[in-house]
Amino acid sequence: MKTILLVDDEERMLDLLSIYLSPNYECIKVNSGLKAISYVKKNKVDLILLDVMMPEMDGWDTCREIRRFSTLPIIMLTARNETTDIVKGLKIGADDYITKPFDEAELLARIEAIFRRVKNGENQKIEFKGLIWDGTAHELIYKGQDIQVTPKEFSLIGLFLHNQNKVFSRPNLLESIWGDEAFTEDRTVDSHVRNIREKLRNADFPIDQYLSTVWGVGYKWVDAESPLKEESNIKK
Repeated sequence: MKTILLVDDEERMLDLLSIYLSPNYECIKVNSGLKAISYVKKNKVDLILLDVMMPEMDGWDTCREIRRFSTLPIIMLTARNETTDIVKGLKIGADDYITKPFDEAELLARIEAIFRRVKNGENQKIEFKGLIWDGTAHELIYKGQDIQVTPKEFSLIGLFLHNQNKVFSRPNLLESIWGDEAFTEDRTVDSHVRNIREKLRNADFPIDQYLSTVWGVGYKWVDAESPLKEESNIKK
């Protein structure tokens, strides 16, 4: 059974989430961001449901800190539904964003969609120009450096690498990576692509040579020199 870490300063909300999810998942409840960070560092967790408005350390800072050492899927839960807040959550590394009050079926569907994406990336390892995308270990490596990306960013890179020179529209990417339950706005894709470019540039991978914007349509991963190289055992 997969484990979900519930993070909220309101005991009532923790209890409610646990009631919703316990039939299908093991739920761990903590009431602060600091406790969440401490728990994730010491224990195995498959997904985090993270409240935004908490005292001492809010959800934004908690998410940023967790992203320093983990690519665990994170769904933000908040009563704030402004577009700027949603984009902010995605930009700092959240994988999804649900506003309160929410429907139980919607919450379960979004969680299941994330777990499907993680599962679909298993048992694959791809090398491209020294960049290693490892679906089993869920690692992105370049020149021996582990590049920290979110699960959705990781899935996007994998999709591009598997489909070089294919143009993906933003709706294509939303459907493939986020599914029907996602916050379906073009800026969702654009924000994640910006994050991918920034992180790979910082790792000195020449991402701008390969991840191309097709204006008015979407994106494609370009490689005119050599075919995709896919191996079952690549040494780091």
